[in-house]
Amino acid sequence: MKRIIYSIYIDIPEKEHYARSFNYEKQHNLDRSKLTRENFSNHRDRLINNKREYCKNINVPFMMFEYDLRYQKFEQTLLKNYPVLTKYEVVNFYKLHLLEELSKEFDEILYLDFDAIPLTKESFFDAWNLSKGICVLDNNSKIRKYGLNTAQRSTRSPSAKYYNCQAMLIDKGLDPNNDVINTGIIGARKEDIIKLDFFGDFKDTINLMTKLINVDDGLYPPNIRKTFRYDNETIFSYKINTNNVPIQWLNNKWHYFFDTQFFIPKETKIVHTINKDFDTVWRYCEKHNL
Repeated sequence: MKRIIYSIYIDIPEKEHYARSFNYEKQHNLDRSKLTRENFSNHRDRLINNKREYCKNINVPFMMFEYDLRYQKFEQTLLKNYPVLTKYEVVNFYKLHLLEELSKEFDEILYLDFDAIPLTKESFFDAWNLSKGICVLDNNSKIRKYGLNTAQRSTRSPSAKYYNCQAMLIDKGLDPNNDVINTGIIGARKEDIIKLDFFGDFKDTINLMTKLINVDDGLYPPNIRKTFRYDNETIFSYKINTNNVPIQWLNNKWHYFFDTQFFIPKETKIVHTINKDFDTVWRYCEKHNL
C-alpha cells in the first residue's frame, strides 16, 4: 500500500483571489486576500515543517508543491484555454490535477490545504477507511436558503457553490440536491479519484458554467446568478453526483473549520485555519506539547 500526503503553496496577488462580480465582492474581500498573503508568507516555513513532522510521525512521505516550472506550465495552458479563470481558480484546479497525477503512483492520498495543520500523531489513514469513499467536509450548514432576492454573497460562499451546482444539475436533467464540498482536506484512494474523473469533459463543464453565468433563464435572481463562477468545489460536488462517487464526511476532529470562533477543541486532529490566525494555532501546539 503506497501512501502520500501533499500540500501546495502558490502566492497569488490580491486582485486574483476573487472574481469581483459586483461591488460587495470588491470591497469585502481585498483586505482578507491581503491578510491571507501576508500570513502565508510569514508562517510559510512553520506550516511546511508541521506537515513534514506529521508525515514523519506516521511514516508516510510528504510532497510540497510550490511555484515552479511544473505549475507555470499548468497555469499557462489553463489560462490559454480558459482566459475567464482567475489565478485563484487555477491554483485550486492545480491541487486537483496533482491529486489525479499522484493517483497514478500512490494507492491512498491525503491532500492538505496550506492552512490545514495536523495537531496529532495519529495516522489519518488508520482513522479513515478510504475503501468506503472519498473523505471531505461538507459546508451544508452554511448555505443560505432564505432572502435570496436580497442576499449579497461572495462567489466563494457556500451558498454560491450550492446554487451553482444545483443549476448545473438541473441543466443536465438531474436531481438538484447536492452537497457543498470543502476541498481543503481530501482523503482518497486511487480508484475513487479515477471514478471522480474531475477533468473529464472539462471543456464541457466550463462551457456549462459559462452559460449559467451569462444566460438568465429566470430560475435564479440576478444577485444569486452573479455569484456563479468556476469554483473547484462546485465542480467536485457536480462530479460526485454525475459519476456516483462514494463519499464519507469528515467530522470536526479531522477537519476543524477554524474561522470566527477563535477556539480550537482539544480533540482536534487537523485544524483548517480559515481565519489565517496561525499564532493561535501555534500557541495551541505549545500548550499541548505538539
